[in-house]
Amino acid sequence: MSKIRSMSLTTRIMIGMFLGVAVGFIFQAILAGEDDYLIPLGLFSLPIKGFFVDGLFHIGGQIFIASLKMLVVPLVFVSLVCGTCSLSDPKKLGRLGGKSICLYLITTAIAITVAITLALLVNPGEGINLPSDAAYNAKEAPTLAQVIIDMFPTNPIDAMASGNMLQVIVFSLLFGIAMALSGSAGKRVAVVFEDLNTVILKLVTLLMNVAPYGVFFLMAKLFTTIEVDLIVSLAKYFGVVMAALAIHAFVNYTILLKLLTGLNPIIFLKKMKHACLFGFSTSSSSATMPITLETATKKLGAKNSVASFTIPLGATINMDGTAIMQGVATVFIAQVFSVDLTISDYLMVILTATLASVGTAGVPGVGLIMLAMVLNQVGLPVEGIAIIIGVDRLLDMTRTAVNVTGDCMVTCVVAKSEGQLDEDVFNDPDAAKDLEDYHKSTD
Repeated sequence: MSKIRSMSLTTRIMIGMFLGVAVGFIFQAILAGEDDYLIPLGLFSLPIKGFFVDGLFHIGGQIFIASLKMLVVPLVFVSLVCGTCSLSDPKKLGRLGGKSICLYLITTAIAITVAITLALLVNPGEGINLPSDAAYNAKEAPTLAQVIIDMFPTNPIDAMASGNMLQVIVFSLLFGIAMALSGSAGKRVAVVFEDLNTVILKLVTLLMNVAPYGVFFLMAKLFTTIEVDLIVSLAKYFGVVMAALAIHAFVNYTILLKLLTGLNPIIFLKKMKHACLFGFSTSSSSATMPITLETATKKLGAKNSVASFTIPLGATINMDGTAIMQGVATVFIAQVFSVDLTISDYLMVILTATLASVGTAGVPGVGLIMLAMVLNQVGLPVEGIAIIIGVDRLLDMTRTAVNVTGDCMVTCVVAKSEGQLDEDVFNDPDAAKDLEDYHKSTD
């Protein structure tokens, strides 16, 4: 047991992930398409699906996800207030916002361009038989004006309770600015928030210590229920999306980081593995935000005054992974339905998806809403979404890992441009190696 505890947290999470995948495939083989399988134990029988998959795995996984989400609002609120009130010049917020949004839009445009180009080279939709029952009802996207109006909360407590991150970000920024302008009263409140920040970061540490078990439960349930046959039938589509995600994460991000900051992209990628594992396991940028924020500040050296703004903003508007899915899906659906798209159509797809990443920020189920919006823009049938929705869960996990990487890359670029990046921390391979090391040093 002590040997397991001596392992790094990343290693333990990897072990939990691989064990979960293995158990999932074993259970799937045992079930072999049956509703359930009973394990005889003498006096009673234990159902694999009823007890393990829908019981233990489901409960454990959902508690882990809920625990992560529980931390998001208090962490964003407290860290953003601390970061904002510590800015010597409140006008700096305008620069931070402008740089961050521009970078997120640029990476999204690059992502969907790469996806469309790769899809046109591979032709993933050729030879796919259209299901006769293909149907999908798309929700209507709100107007840009409504999104802007909805950014401002009428009730900040309600915004926090419902997890409306854009409203929480706006209120936190205004509250932090007010503290900075309130003199001695603001300084007294700032001390309280700094202490709250320390306590919340300690709570993050406690949760991370049970992460390997949560990851195991999530993986075990997913790979017990995932339809392998469906992935095989859509192998070309699946492969193109995965390849585009890999290119964007390992090529596009690293080139941008090197060009805009001069930092070593290899060091950056090595330090991202921990946050990426969380992102892959939870399939949620918001749920991964506590770990992403800690990675940006404690491992990559970005000051909290920058990271507390760029990370929550990125978790809300950074749609690189989703944009890649939309690019490949557009080409795929056009080929399945034998619709020829022109160059102007593809340019319209790039423009629509890029602007929609901000225009639909904070909208629940935004990925599929954006895809429906893009398909309508170029006259493709929205029913095509029903063909790919079955394999989207596994792709969504990978998209989240890519999005988290993009959030930290943008944070490094903005922090470096503002003189708010500690390069000694960035270049130190042992900086907060497992994040909990940082908290141990503050005990």
